[in-house]
Amino acid sequence: PNVGGREVDVKLAGRRGLITGGSKGSGEACGRVFLSEGCSFVLVARDADRLAGTATALGEANRVATCAADLSQGSERERVAATYPDIDILVNNAGAIPGGGLLDLSMETWEAAWALKVMGYIHLTKLYLAMMKERRAGIIVNIIGGAGRSPRYDYVCGGTGNAALMAFTSAVGGKSVDWGVRVMGINPSQTRTDRIISLSKNRAKTALGDESRWEEMLKNLPLDRLIEPEEIANAAAFLASPACGYVSGTVLDVDGGGAFRG
Repeated sequence: PNVGGREVDVKLAGRRGLITGGSKGSGEACGRVFLSEGCSFVLVARDADRLAGTATALGEANRVATCAADLSQGSERERVAATYPDIDILVNNAGAIPGGGLLDLSMETWEAAWALKVMGYIHLTKLYLAMMKERRAGIIVNIIGGAGRSPRYDYVCGGTGNAALMAFTSAVGGKSVDWGVRVMGINPSQTRTDRIISLSKNRAKTALGDESRWEEMLKNLPLDRLIEPEEIANAAAFLASPACGYVSGTVLDVDGGGAFRG
């Protein structure tokens, strides 16, 4: 990662990672940063064609593998873990919980959204933690979301799911160190990805009756800008590195202080 204008060696060369939601956004950025640090890794997402395009764009074909899988399904999570058991760093990143208030969303929507992100994170952590425990080494980074720290009614499904994952990460990370495994989380706030546009359109439609005015939902941001995906990827690489070797159970807010701005 680049810190203060200089490159910092986080000593991840030779490690093997698995990144879910790896075809775009923060997942793709994690791939780019981990690749630059000398890692090899597997990108996992639903869309095989998009995964292939991402892998080609990243280059280094001998260090980038792809796996198309629907991680909302338990059998698919088990297939991924069985296919790629020798993983040093798991980055849970897959999931796009829709916006909307409690009265706007069906229970089917809640269940489908949580099947991918909430249960997907929990199940993959369980599968890989068991294997890492046997080796007495491993890192798990859960990319969660700032709405878990600062819940809002118009994103109640996501905020509630993120809060659950924060509690899960802290509980597991408090115990996993007994087995040589560190488990941590990152709470990004609004990040420059396709997802922030869709959420902002939904908010604009609700608040203003016009989704085309979505950019008006992104005013008064900390530092007057969105987070760049690479900033989340840099944080993930740093947490996974030996430089953070005494960190586990922590969920790091990467939000420019937004949780405290009212």
